[in-house]
Amino acid sequence: MGVLKYTKGLADKINGAKLRSLFKKNDAQLDPMQNYLTVGEYHVDGEQGTPNDQPYTLTVYQDEEKILHQALSLESTDKLEPEYVRRFSPELQRYRAFVNRKTGRRYVVEEYLDRFVERVKGHIRTGKNSVNVSVITDTHYKDRNSMDFYGWNGLTHVNEFSYLDDSGLLSLKVHLGDWIDGSDTGFLGESELTKLRDSFVSDKVPYMLIKGNHDENDKFDEHHDLSASFPENEFEGIMWPALYKQKGVHYISRQHGVCYYDVDDLRFISVNTSDLPYYLDAQGRKKYDVKLTLAVREDQIEEIIEILEQSSNKQIIFMSHANPINRKGSNALKYNGRSLHELLVAFNQGEKGQMHSSYGIPPEFRLANDFDFTNVKNARIIAYFCGHRHNEDQYRINGIQYILFNCSALMGPNHALTTKYNKNWKRQIDHQTEFAGYIVNIDIQRHYIQAFGYGAASKRRIFYI
Repeated sequence: MGVLKYTKGLADKINGAKLRSLFKKNDAQLDPMQNYLTVGEYHVDGEQGTPNDQPYTLTVYQDEEKILHQALSLESTDKLEPEYVRRFSPELQRYRAFVNRKTGRRYVVEEYLDRFVERVKGHIRTGKNSVNVSVITDTHYKDRNSMDFYGWNGLTHVNEFSYLDDSGLLSLKVHLGDWIDGSDTGFLGESELTKLRDSFVSDKVPYMLIKGNHDENDKFDEHHDLSASFPENEFEGIMWPALYKQKGVHYISRQHGVCYYDVDDLRFISVNTSDLPYYLDAQGRKKYDVKLTLAVREDQIEEIIEILEQSSNKQIIFMSHANPINRKGSNALKYNGRSLHELLVAFNQGEKGQMHSSYGIPPEFRLANDFDFTNVKNARIIAYFCGHRHNEDQYRINGIQYILFNCSALMGPNHALTTKYNKNWKRQIDHQTEFAGYIVNIDIQRHYIQAFGYGAASKRRIFYI
């Protein structure tokens, strides 16, 4: 039990009693320390849900705006600064979750991810050709303190996702795009991408940084009818140097976001489904809105072909933001999604030929690529990972397993843009449904893929190779 050390007077006690009555009415208590609403210093331990059940000193205080704060300091430490802090949220009528002042991560989330990793370990084989990849997508970071939708929580999700780097399980980590919402000013969007990159990159696990359709900041331009808020190659200049500098990441050029990474007999290939020319009109507005126009172009296709022609003895997984085709086999991109899928099928069949564009396609998106896969031996494209749809889905077409992952961005149940899938999760800030992420195990020896989800994601999905 908490032992009161001192309080500041009758007024604080009365204020605390009022807030406690609100908690009971709103059923908002997430942890026992939510009850500490009177200014003072208290002893707390495992009974109150402290980090690792250790004894802490809990300090409750008010700021100049009369907002309550809590701070946790280990009782065994001589440090003056607390280890964890949080503030009372008038919107939620409760405290937010404790955040580590050094890492920016919530300790309740770290403990949850520790349990998640142990669950994954219980279902996977260790050894050659059993490969684990952590996957996150659609974080939609936005400069807003949102309690039920996109906001600052997007950066928090990336930061906490990177905690998995320490698990010792991973051979690769991937962000499938829509890092930002793209609805803030260009200056803010650039700053947001930089913060996300720094939170995601790792010196422990190789990584892929994939571009999404929101990552050109065109949503801001749409809403304000202004000239382009991002200059040409802004996302590429911020994100891709970190991608390509990695020792184990291979590429043909650094121009398009195409690269590959090998683990045992597996090859992972990244694709950019927001591959558009940067054309401006006389008013400085973009001819092609990246948010609304999904595409792959000829130069990128050429690099994919060159990589595939050198992929003997590899089982291959493609990764991009958007799915190139839908479950009916139709084009899911504005330009060349179906053509990309047909190229992958041609690879699996060991064919030789030439790609042609359909009549009526703008010149910027026409294809004229030769390919020859007749000399590639013992290789197959087994799966394609993507996000974008804010949903979980899967479909197998022409032997290629398409796997769609849910968005990490918070989508509250009452928001107009929330997908039906996320409405069913009833996602809330500081709850386990707030975020979503995955560890995907690809086991070539056992011939299956397992996708383990945390947060607003399926616990386990199995796909047979």
